[in-house]
Amino acid sequence: MTSVTEAAPPTPPSPPGRARRGPGPDRPGPAVDHGAWFLVLPALIPILVLSVGPLLYGILLAFTDAQSGRTEPTQWIGALNFQDLLHDTLFWESFRVGLVWAVGVTVPQFLLALGLALLLDQDLRLRWPARALAIVPWAMPEVVVGVMWRLVYHPDAGILNETLRDLGLGEGRDWLSGLATALPAVIVVGVWAGMPQTTVALLAGLQNTPRELHEAAAVDGAGAWRRFRTVTWPSLRPIALAVTALNLIWNLNSFALVYVLTSGGPGGRTRLPMLFAYEEAFRYGQFGYAAAMGCVMVAVISIALAVFLAGRLRGGDDA
Repeated sequence: MTSVTEAAPPTPPSPPGRARRGPGPDRPGPAVDHGAWFLVLPALIPILVLSVGPLLYGILLAFTDAQSGRTEPTQWIGALNFQDLLHDTLFWESFRVGLVWAVGVTVPQFLLALGLALLLDQDLRLRWPARALAIVPWAMPEVVVGVMWRLVYHPDAGILNETLRDLGLGEGRDWLSGLATALPAVIVVGVWAGMPQTTVALLAGLQNTPRELHEAAAVDGAGAWRRFRTVTWPSLRPIALAVTALNLIWNLNSFALVYVLTSGGPGGRTRLPMLFAYEEAFRYGQFGYAAAMGCVMVAVISIALAVFLAGRLRGGDDA
């Protein structure tokens, strides 16, 4: 009996002008489109010039004795500015004030924005004009907000003291000059000015939550609080964490609003770290020392952001 062996099908020829690619060390990698860099450059150049460049220059300046008005050349002094900063009680007091300000603004800002977002998410009459009015403080520059609230807090003609007098609650007080009231008064302004963007972000998250989940939970007999805890908050939690972290960083870096309201007074009760660095640089001319303060603030914020991102990544892996 003769066995018949089937021949393997012939390999189809390669298209003309094109070599067939096969595995091996000579296999070419993906082509790099160098023309794409020309599309990125218009956005990359401003970032390098306006952000990365000044940051690197500030770090370099922190290791020098740069001062304004001196005729001698700037000298490299190493970490001497950071050593002096370590023993500067005024700076660490401003850092404590900055933490109180950042937390005191961020937490009420989030809670009030969450309540406002839940309200604006309801099917109510005139909710579209209400949404437009809710973002008005966001559209106002911080300098304008500061000047407006200085008029509100004015000890003689301010609307706040006038209202207290009309209600028989006292003769009012100088809110921005009192040692006990300056920081709380400024925190109220910070909450009012920063609440709109948090409201917009949370409202966008609420509108992305499927309505069918709420309807199913309502059919099962879940009340408003249970629906919020089991349906709304799980879908809103990633947005809430991101917005809270960004607000905390933004508030810790605040400058213009507090500068217009109190300029850091009275007695340093509202002197935030960035205000302290500004005074050292542009009032006393200590550019190197002020740059060291900025480096410390950048390091603290970077560490806080890294911890937040690490926690978010671990949370995503667990999910």
